[in-house]
Amino acid sequence: MNEPIETPPAEPAPPGLMVIFGAGGDLTRRKLIPALYYLTRDGLLSDRFAIIGVDHVEGNDDSFRARLDDALPAFIGEDFSPDLWAHMRQRIFYLEGDFLEDDAFTRLARRLEEIGRQRDIPDNHLYYMATPPRFFGEIASRLHRAGLTAETEGHWRRIVVEKPFGQDLQSARVLNNTLHDAFEERQIYRIDHYLGKETVQNILMYRLANSTVEPIWNYRYIDHVQITVAETVGVENRAGYYDRAGALRDMLPNHLLALMSVVAMEPANALDGEAVRDEQAKILRIVQPIEPQQVLTQVVRGQYAAGRTADGTHVPAYRSEPGVDPESPTETFVALKLMIDSWRWAGVPFYLRTGKRMPVRYTEIAIQFKHAPNMLFKDSFVKRENIPPNVLILRIQPNEGIGMCFNTKVPSPVPQLSPVQMDFSYADYFGQAPTTGYETLIYDALCGDPTLFKRADTIEAGWALVEPILDVWSALPPRDFGNYPAGTWGPPEADALMHDEGRSWRKC
Repeated sequence: MNEPIETPPAEPAPPGLMVIFGAGGDLTRRKLIPALYYLTRDGLLSDRFAIIGVDHVEGNDDSFRARLDDALPAFIGEDFSPDLWAHMRQRIFYLEGDFLEDDAFTRLARRLEEIGRQRDIPDNHLYYMATPPRFFGEIASRLHRAGLTAETEGHWRRIVVEKPFGQDLQSARVLNNTLHDAFEERQIYRIDHYLGKETVQNILMYRLANSTVEPIWNYRYIDHVQITVAETVGVENRAGYYDRAGALRDMLPNHLLALMSVVAMEPANALDGEAVRDEQAKILRIVQPIEPQQVLTQVVRGQYAAGRTADGTHVPAYRSEPGVDPESPTETFVALKLMIDSWRWAGVPFYLRTGKRMPVRYTEIAIQFKHAPNMLFKDSFVKRENIPPNVLILRIQPNEGIGMCFNTKVPSPVPQLSPVQMDFSYADYFGQAPTTGYETLIYDALCGDPTLFKRADTIEAGWALVEPILDVWSALPPRDFGNYPAGTWGPPEADALMHDEGRSWRKC
C-alpha cells in the first residue's frame, strides 16, 4: 500500500479566547467541547488558549466543568483520556448572563480581560453562536456596544454563526445587515458543518489532482448528479423548531446547496478562501430559477406517516409526534431537480433529496456517467439496456470515502457482465475515521481561514433559489400528508421525478 504523501504538520492555532454563547446547550456538549478536546489532543490549540461558556443557566466555573465531566466521556468514547481532560478543563470558564441584557456583555468584557491577563493570552477573541437563531443578531449587536468587536493593535475578533441563517430571503438579509453593523464581513464565519467533512473537502482534491477524473467532470461524460441526505430519525426533540421550518428550510439553503456548489464549481485559481468561495457563489447565481409553475413538476414534498424502522420498530406519524401540530402542513421530505446554466453542466440535471424516517442513514453524492457506446455487445447475449452505468459515489457519512461502480466480465464461457465496486474508506486506508467536521471548522476559524465558511452573498443566493418554492407551498397547502410510511424512501412522486426522465434514485 502506498504511503500518504508527506506534508508539513499543521501548526497550532494562534492563541486567544473562545467564547461559546449557549454553553449549556446540546451542541456545546455533543460537538464543540469534544471537537476542542480532539484539537487539544492533536496539539492544534495553543497553550495560551481558553474557553468561556456563557449562558443564562445558573452556575460558575466549577459547576460548568462538573457538567462537562459527566457528558464528555460518553461523547468521546474509548478515546477519552482522564489526564488530557484534566489538563483541558482548567482552561474552561463560565459566565452566567442573559443574552438580551447589556450588563452580561459588560461583565464578559471584564472576564475576558481578567482571564487573558492571568493566563498571558493575547486579546484575540472567537465568539461562537451555539444559541437559538433568534439570539444571533442580538448577541452581535451587544458585543459591538460593549466594545468587543473592534480589532486594535493587531488583535482579531471573529464571530461564528450556526445555521439556520434566516427563515427566508428577507430574514437572511436582515441578519446579514445586523451582523455587518457589528462586524466586517471578513470577521464573520457562517458555519455549515457538512463543509468540514473530509469527503467534502476531498472532492476538489480528488477531482483536480487526478488526470483520470478532471477531464471527464462535465456534460460530455456525466449524465446526472444525485445528492442525498437521508435520516432514519424523526423529529426527535426539535418539534418546536422543525414544525416551523420543515425539510426545505432546514436542509436545502445550507447543506444540500453547499454540497452541490462544491461539486459543480469551476476550479479556483488558488486554494484560497476568497477564490474558492467566489467560484461557489458563481454556481448558485447561475442555477436556473424555479418558476412558480415548475414547482409543481420539479419539486416534491412529503411527510412521514406511521411505519416501521429497519429493525421492525413501530414509529408514529409526524403529526403524532410530541409538540407537532396534529394538522401540520410541514414537510419532512423534499426532492427537487435543478439545472445549472454553464458550459460544464449544460443539460446535466442535479437531483437533490433529503428526508426523515428513511430506511438508512447516509449522506452521499452520486455522479452517474453516460453509457459507453457498447458497440461490442450489439450481437451478443449482453443487451445494452442491461448494462448498468458507471457511478462515482462520494460518501460523506457515516462511512466517509469514495466508491466507483463499474462493469466487468463474469468468469464464464458465456459473455456476461456484472457490476462491481471499488471502494476507498478513510478508516481502512488511513487507520482512523475522520472526525465530526467541527474540529476543522473551529481550527480554521481560529486561524482566520474562511475557505469552508459561507459569505453573505452565498447565503442570500441560496435563499433566492428557495423563495419561489416557499411562495407556492404557502399558497397551495398539501392535501395528502402523510404521504409516505416511515421507513420508506419518500412519496412515489419522488421516484416519478426521475423515472419520467428514464432515471432512478440510488438506494443504499
